[in-house]
Amino acid sequence: MSTVLSAVAWPYANGPRHIGHVAGFGVPSDVFSRYMRMAGHDVLMVSGTDEHGTPILVAADSEGISARELADRNNRVIVEDLVQLGLSYDLFTRTTTRNHYAVVQEMFVAVHENGYMIERTTKGAISPSTGRTLPDRYIEGTCPICGAGGARGDQCDTCGNQLDPTDLIDPVSRINGETPEFVETTHYFLDLPALAGELGRWLDEREATGLWRPNVIRFSQNILEDIRPRAMTRDIDWGIPVPGWEDQPTKRLYVWFDAVIGYLSASVEWARRQGDPDLWRKWWNDPEALSYYFMGKDNIVFHSQIWPAEMLAQNGKGDKGGEPGAFGELNLPTEVVSSEFLTMEGKKFSSSKGVVIYVRDVLSRYQPDALRYFICAAGPENQDADFTWEDFVSRTNNELVAGWGNLVNRTAAMIAKNVGEIPAAGELTDRDRELLGTIGQGFSTVGELIRTHRQRAAIAEAMRLVSEANRYVSETEPFKMKSEEQRPRLLTVLHVLAQAVTDLNTMLAPFLPHSANQVEKALGGDRVIAPLPRMEEVEDLDGGPAYPIITGDYSGTPAWGHRPVTVGAPVAKPTPIFTKLDPKIVSEELERLGIGEGDADGEDAAR
Repeated sequence: MSTVLSAVAWPYANGPRHIGHVAGFGVPSDVFSRYMRMAGHDVLMVSGTDEHGTPILVAADSEGISARELADRNNRVIVEDLVQLGLSYDLFTRTTTRNHYAVVQEMFVAVHENGYMIERTTKGAISPSTGRTLPDRYIEGTCPICGAGGARGDQCDTCGNQLDPTDLIDPVSRINGETPEFVETTHYFLDLPALAGELGRWLDEREATGLWRPNVIRFSQNILEDIRPRAMTRDIDWGIPVPGWEDQPTKRLYVWFDAVIGYLSASVEWARRQGDPDLWRKWWNDPEALSYYFMGKDNIVFHSQIWPAEMLAQNGKGDKGGEPGAFGELNLPTEVVSSEFLTMEGKKFSSSKGVVIYVRDVLSRYQPDALRYFICAAGPENQDADFTWEDFVSRTNNELVAGWGNLVNRTAAMIAKNVGEIPAAGELTDRDRELLGTIGQGFSTVGELIRTHRQRAAIAEAMRLVSEANRYVSETEPFKMKSEEQRPRLLTVLHVLAQAVTDLNTMLAPFLPHSANQVEKALGGDRVIAPLPRMEEVEDLDGGPAYPIITGDYSGTPAWGHRPVTVGAPVAKPTPIFTKLDPKIVSEELERLGIGEGDADGEDAAR
């Protein structure tokens, strides 16, 4: 058994999240975490809302409310949506807790004491109309390296090179289009060049494992070629105060230092809430522990360079040496699991242009497992993918309903009608053993595919086995077995089907947790196959405002593998578990979005 950290990207709390977000970080991390628990590993799945920075201030100003009020509102919306989607966090918290502030400041002190946080005078971008600092990502212009337009002040997505806002040709503010002013200011910079050697060696070791997706490891190694010190503080009054600069209230730690430390601070908070403040060390200090970081591809740089560099600096492992800080020697990521982008109806997501499908809206009209199924079967795992309502309806009806739902429904219906309980099996035929053996082998295949983050292939294999079971029904034709002479064979076939559905349900539980529990009940079971998360109102551990968290008890998760059915378990006439969708919803949803074939692409691809 391994100790496994599932570190899930922190959704930004400037608004509700759309389906592109959960396709990148949410559902893939949950499928993996659920499987790893079933496989016997000790999993800690953590995340929270990222709530600091200029975009929050800009959004709050536009509504005439405080940044805290906006963060509170959006934090609650995001928590409610992710709970409804069934994401099994051990703790989903937020970056405005006093615990997070303390952990981030402690980390800063350790990095600074080891010599990797250096003071520099630089030029910062200011909005001429408001006097407010503009974050790097809110400045766009032409890339000076490759000449591409739309390069951001921190990175060009076209060529992948890191940039500073002053590097851009013809920079403008994304907020209002004005040309920013650049003024001298003093900031702390993370000395990345002094950490580049260790970063490079670590990435080379990761490449040698062959586990990382090729695009992720290549991108991560490429950005080392242009490594430079990066500012870790900003001129802003919304964020975590900088240790030692308490007399400068308009200086705050930047998101590049603040948000990524959330994985550690959430683990610390979780341990404290368990009553064992040092329990988090099991996942962070044990060199045998595994850690997997889930995100969209635009966040690779934070997880394969910035966060590992900060941990190396805290550990005292760069060119300047040093000693581990209060958190001990922290484990660097085992794997950075990055998904590509999800588009919608051939267009990039754009909240401002209405080209967006919010998680809340989908879940208010459709079953959460229908959305989860689409993301698992057709999501942006290793290449960009497109969400269309036509494909969503087709996959729901033709695969989820007509495939899996039909197998469950007719198996339960035939058992209820003919027996009323799970029957014992008579003598098995070669065909019976073939089906059960094929499905049994699926645990190894599907499990290995999930473990190695090939979830599209995993759910495709599980659904292929569903088709095998449906073919078995068509071949054996139990619905035609009416006579007493045929009854022994009927009971055996129904037993085989009950066993097949039970095993397939275990196999599909990481993907479809809500329906997994319903399928278990439909076949007379009383176990919770896929424990679901809950939202819980909690007090801040250090006296700050109360807030909602996501947590849950996942200890009852069944083992991954064959589980014999309970002969004699009562089976009643079933009701359909999955809802078949009317094809006309395609036009209804497109009309709701107000988009058509000729519309121009939006902006802001799903992160």
